[in-house]
Amino acid sequence: MRVIKYNRNLAVEYAEKWAFKRNSNYYDFSFIGGDCTNFASQCLYQGAPYMNYTINMGWYYKNLSFRAPAWTGVEYFYNFLVSNFKGVGNKSGPFASEVGLKELEIGDFVQFRDANFDFYHTLIIVGFDNGIPLLASHSKDAYGLKLDRYNYAGLRCIKILGVRE
Repeated sequence: MRVIKYNRNLAVEYAEKWAFKRNSNYYDFSFIGGDCTNFASQCLYQGAPYMNYTINMGWYYKNLSFRAPAWTGVEYFYNFLVSNFKGVGNKSGPFASEVGLKELEIGDFVQFRDANFDFYHTLIIVGFDNGIPLLASHSKDAYGLKLDRYNYAGLRCIKILGVRE
C-alpha cells in the first residue's frame, strides 16, 4: 500500500469555502449532535482522498445511512486517525499522531475537551497569527478564529502524517 502526502492546502481551501454554509453532498448534523467532525472529515477528505471502508472501525461516508462513526464522532475521528498511524490493519486512508501545539501545520486538527475530560469539538487549522492557530469549524461556524478566543478545559492536537492509497 503506497503512502502519499496529505494536501494541506486543499483541505484549507475546502474549509474556507464551506465554513459558513453546508455542502449538499453531506448530511448536516447541526441539529442532531453537531456538525463539527463531519465538517472536519470533509476537509480532511479533500486533502486525503482515500476512505477506509472497514465496517465500524474505518473512516468513510457515502450517505447518512452508510458512514463510519469516525466520520462524524469526535472520539472516533481521533481513534481512527491514531490507530491507522499505528498500522492497525494497515488500511487505506489518512493517518495521524497526537502532537504538541507547536508541531501543528495548516490542515491539522484540534479537539476541545470539557472539565470531565470528554472531547466534544473538532476544528481544522487554517492559518497562524504569531504562532497562534487560526481555526475553522461547523456547529459554531467559524473561519480564521484564533485559538485563544475559544473557551475549553483542555485540547489535543492531531497532526496528519500521510495517506495510504
